[in-house]
Amino acid sequence: MLRKISEVRNIGIIAHIDAGKTTVTERMLFYSKFVHKFGTVDQGTTVTDFDPEEQERGITIRAAAVTFEWNDCVFNLIDTPGHVDFTAEVERSLRVLDGGVVVFSAREGVEAQSETVWRQANKYHVPRIAFINKMDREGADFYRTLEQIKVKLGAKPVVVMIPVGAGPPHLPDAFYATIDLVKMKMLTFSKEDNGSVITESEIPAELEDEAIQWRSQMLDDLTMFSDELTEVLLSLEEVSDAMIYGVLRSATLLNLAVPVLCGSALDGIGVQPVMDAVKYYLPSPSDIPAICGQDPTRPDCPELSRKPDPDEPFCGLIFKIDADKHGDLHYLRVYSGTLRQNSRVLNPRENKKESIPQLWRIQADRREQIQEVSAGDICGVIGLRVTVTGDTLCDVKFPIMLETIVFPETVVSMAIEPNSAEEHKKLKQVLEMMKRQDPTFRVHESEETSQMLISGMGELHLEVIKHRLLRDYKMNVRVHNPRVSYRESIQRVVEISGQCNRNLGGQKHTAEVSIRIEPLKLSERETATSVEIQSEFSDEIFDKQFKQTVLESIREESQGGGVLGFPLVNVRITLTDAKVNESESTETAFRIAVSDAFHKGLRESGTVLLEPVMRIEIQTPSDYVGGIVGDLQQRRGLVSKTEVVGHLTLIEAEAPLANLFGYTSAILSLSQGRASNSMEPLCYSPAPMEVAKSFMLE
Repeated sequence: MLRKISEVRNIGIIAHIDAGKTTVTERMLFYSKFVHKFGTVDQGTTVTDFDPEEQERGITIRAAAVTFEWNDCVFNLIDTPGHVDFTAEVERSLRVLDGGVVVFSAREGVEAQSETVWRQANKYHVPRIAFINKMDREGADFYRTLEQIKVKLGAKPVVVMIPVGAGPPHLPDAFYATIDLVKMKMLTFSKEDNGSVITESEIPAELEDEAIQWRSQMLDDLTMFSDELTEVLLSLEEVSDAMIYGVLRSATLLNLAVPVLCGSALDGIGVQPVMDAVKYYLPSPSDIPAICGQDPTRPDCPELSRKPDPDEPFCGLIFKIDADKHGDLHYLRVYSGTLRQNSRVLNPRENKKESIPQLWRIQADRREQIQEVSAGDICGVIGLRVTVTGDTLCDVKFPIMLETIVFPETVVSMAIEPNSAEEHKKLKQVLEMMKRQDPTFRVHESEETSQMLISGMGELHLEVIKHRLLRDYKMNVRVHNPRVSYRESIQRVVEISGQCNRNLGGQKHTAEVSIRIEPLKLSERETATSVEIQSEFSDEIFDKQFKQTVLESIREESQGGGVLGFPLVNVRITLTDAKVNESESTETAFRIAVSDAFHKGLRESGTVLLEPVMRIEIQTPSDYVGGIVGDLQQRRGLVSKTEVVGHLTLIEAEAPLANLFGYTSAILSLSQGRASNSMEPLCYSPAPMEVAKSFMLE
């Protein structure tokens, strides 16, 4: 379905869990007449939360795409999860989206996952607008949340709408309307029509001073981005609405400003202005710079680029897969050119051609078959064979490879066992299918014990996978308690030599290599990195015959893990010397010598066990703070900050993941069900000696 590229908006709804993303999405679909009756999260009737697990839990687990029209624009919208365990869904969505609507709860403000999704949007340079939702809740505070957006996120918010009142209907100053600071009108949303009818009226006299003050602040903020606007203000002329929209749009596209709106999606207040703001301020695909990539046939050449133009050579990125035994559905963002059904494209990573037998417009859990798509579109493809998440598809005659999507490492594992050999084969097939769909899901089968380990981003992630195995695939399996994904590093620098001096198969094998193993000095909060391998040694015969083998052998040894068997991180291994005997040195000899040096070096450099540490944010009535802090201390937790927000106390802390299994249930028990918490990975830190010793004794 071809359309004007300037009329397309590829946007994501992103936020902390329970900020109201899915309700905002549902209201947008209702007001655009995509649906005639809006669903609710509590009843499990929303369009985008169609998975039974989502409906049962009342949370978004899988990013869902839907396309609809609003005021001469076509919105390709993706509703993303808010829970940290499913942050990969946000990561891959932001990789292909042009703009974002970030939803904040006016009561809770900027929360832990709010910061995470904001950082992800910064990473991909995604322009965004902010919607401060839940103004109808007790304790709602628009201005406190606005300040947190400035301080916690380091953003430049520009307020274009302020609330009239705050809190639920039983309060004297209850929230009931908004003031548009561009048009200087009060907007009232009809309860009888679920907010469909908006009434514009003059601003009441008692609110006029406040509105004038905030409009002046808005214009003052915008003078930073436009000399023309500054001149108009200095000449005391009236600033036109078109000029305000234009200046704010330009600043938003450059990620210099974030327009801020407010409302209550549940009550149908303020959602249509957000949709208008998407049209006014967020980019179309034509506003995005040309996408850059490498020539897969000449990786050392300068970058190639593709403009967002239907007439350019085709290229696109696969960012998500819905796996199915009857045929996987691949989600494709088209960056340039036009793609037609029954055409052929190139997968440059595999250097293989792929057929495009079917193209689909994705509408949450429904699909509409289409004949072609062009630059700026998001669609589904059925029939791809070798393509996986993060792969580029491009014109066969004009190959280009776009930057792939990098996903975070897993932090939790658990063992899973089938009840029979027949179930074992079926289980492997199902797990492979789930891996294609979820890039943060890992499966490892021990060659020695045949035990199967599945790894994910958290307890909830693994629990959802377990339920899918039992419910959707009818697997008869047993699962064991989750376990932490530890890492290993080393304590000190060592230089060591390894030798091989053996007779194998009647042939003499001789070699010697020297390596230096050293810990990488990372800042306290920096993420664990993989092993770095380099060479300082050069010799003509060695370089020609054995250098590549030796470096590959070092990499293979390092991938086998450390002394305790956990993945090795934050280590640099440098080849410093090698001795070559022209008649007796062989590749086998050098592999043995590398293994000897590597294992000697690990033993002598000292083992450091690294454990994943989580950042925790807790909101609790003040009466329960003492018990919660005491419980955190017993879990080796450190409280970094406490802050009183209304009638609640906000606690920020960090604690090792190993001590946080079942924490949500524990905190509900400590607070009589009145506290809530969220957590996200923070860093890897050295584990106490007693934890490391427990693994040494196993």
